[in-house]
Formats: sequence, C-alpha cells, structure tokens
Amino acid sequence: MTRIAAALMLLAGLTPAFAADTPPPNSAYVEGDYVVKNFKFTDGETLPELRLHYATMGKPVRDAKGRVTNAVIIMHGTGGTGQQFLRPQFADVLFAPGGLLDPAKYFIILPDGIGHGKSSKPSDGLHAKFPHYDYDDMVRADYELLTKGLKVNHLRLAMGTSMGCMHSFVWGEMYPTFMDALMPLACQPVQIAGRNRMWRKMTIDGIRSDPAWMGGEYKTQPIAGLRTAVDFLLLAGQAPLPAQNAYPTRDKADAYVEETINRYLATIDANDFLYQVDSSRNYDPSPKLSNIVAPVMWVNSADDFINPPELGIAETKVKELKHGKFVLIPISPDTHGHGTHTWAVFWKQYLEELLKETAR
Repeated sequence: MTRIAAALMLLAGLTPAFAADTPPPNSAYVEGDYVVKNFKFTDGETLPELRLHYATMGKPVRDAKGRVTNAVIIMHGTGGTGQQFLRPQFADVLFAPGGLLDPAKYFIILPDGIGHGKSSKPSDGLHAKFPHYDYDDMVRADYELLTKGLKVNHLRLAMGTSMGCMHSFVWGEMYPTFMDALMPLACQPVQIAGRNRMWRKMTIDGIRSDPAWMGGEYKTQPIAGLRTAVDFLLLAGQAPLPAQNAYPTRDKADAYVEETINRYLATIDANDFLYQVDSSRNYDPSPKLSNIVAPVMWVNSADDFINPPELGIAETKVKELKHGKFVLIPISPDTHGHGTHTWAVFWKQYLEELLKETAR
C-alpha cells in the first residue's frame, strides 16, 4: 500500500488491512511507467522527467481505420491509485468474466495521477519544490500517457471516482471527441467552494501552520498538522447511518477514531497530501459544460458529506450537458457515503445503460 493510498481509504470507507488489490485472473494485467520529457505545467513550471505509472488489463482492439474501440480509463480519487479499482467491491462486479468491463472485451487503463502512487510526486525528492500541479495538468498528462505511451487514440469510456469524477468532466471539455461516453462518480462540475473548500483549506492550513513542516523541508513528518488533516478526512469520508450502526456507543466511536487516525498518521507524507488536496484549487468546468458532446451518466449518493444533495447543484448543471443524465443513489444502511463511488453494486445498472446507449 502506498503512503497516500491510506488517505483515500478514509474517504472511501475502506479498511486497508483487509483490502485486496489482486488483479483478476486471466486479465493480462500489466504495470508500467511512461516518462514525459520536459512536461510543462499550467502555471509555467516544468519537470525534466514526469513519470506516469499505470496498470492495464486486456488488449486494445482497433477498427479498420486503426482507431481503438475498446479502451476504458478509470481515474482514482484524491490520495488514491489505480490499484483501488482492483478491490472486490469494484473488480469482482465489473472485471469478472462476463462483467460489464470484462478485460476479455475491454482494454482497461488504471493510471496513477500526478503526485499519486508510483507516479512522480513531491516525496520523491523535490519536496515543496515539486511543480504545483492542478487537475488540468493531471488530465493532460493522462492524455499524453494514452496517446503517446499506450498508443490509444480513442476511449470507449472515461470514468472516475471523486477527484477522478472531476477529471471526467475536465476530459469531456478538454478532449470532447476523444471518448464515446463519460461516467463521473461522486462530484460536482462546479468550482470547489462552500464547505467542500473549507475542509480542504483547513487541512492545508493545518499542515502549513505546524512548525515542524518547515516550509516542506521537514526532517520528520509534521504530526500535529497531519493530525488535523486526518481528522477532517475521517469526518468527510463517513456516512452517518453506517457509522451510527457500527459505532453505537461513545466508547466504540472513540476507539475507532484513535485506532484509525494513529494508523494513518504512520502512512501519510505531508507534502504529497498537501499537494493532492491543493490540486483542486483551479477546478471549475461549469462555464463550458455545454462543450461536452459525449453522453454523460453522472452518479452521486445522497449520504455524501462532500457532495450533499441538498445543494441542488446537480439538478441544475445536468441541464447544461448536451446528453446528460444524473442519478442520486438513496441513503441505505448499505451505502458508504462518499465512498459509495467504489461499490459498483449500487450503480452498475447505470453503467450498463450508458454502454448500451453508446454502443456502435
């Protein structure tokens, strides 16, 4: 497990000690790295070598004109990696033989975004001198990975969870004819503001205000600042109903908090995490939603702390999409708050609908 993957676990409601990241059998699973030379970031910074890690399953299929017809990119959330999609609640539902995204039929691409997993990130050595990437940079890098590294010139589907959900909207605007369909899971296509921005800013400020952070050149992790960050992550990733059922007494709730936070404090790198959260700062696809031409199946869950349905944003913004449908998964004892995005059983029927409607 990567150091920052633990932060994703908090948001997804998963338990790393029991999470299985095993590729499906007979899936032609391959991991690799593609290095981009002199990658230029949106703010003008450059990196002589940008390493982009990825995993693939299946093989690309091309039509008579050489266009890839079966490629699917699945993009992870803040602090995650492509490996998260190998866990049973996702992989056993979608990647199984005969599943909706069976690698025998599709070429599955699971990238680690910039600053995440085995891709280039601050903790590799540059620390706070690492370029300050944003979502546009991450999507452009994925595009270069696909087109130049993997020789994929078209996507059957672009989908993602949480941060990857937001990347889906960026993909649709930045490369509108590159994909047949989009499936964003657990996000909003607007600037991150209100409570969603507040908790992010508080996590960033908590790290930066810790004297041990030392401007990003710390000798040991700034634990006090990280404690603040993990506190907010733990809260943001929880769903009230299952949390109440699992921890119905004060002592059980307290014990869970202490055990979970202490476990994650041993895994998170402050610079990596700070950069990951801060990368959302420029995100705002709302002015150009009408530029998205691919059909969009957009799914959120009603118990999502990060994207609360009472804001009414989705019902308004979906009307600005040329071919958009919004689905809100209702609260139940089995949903997982924000982390419902990775439990495919709750939304697989909508993926099936999207694939059928966009079949050629």
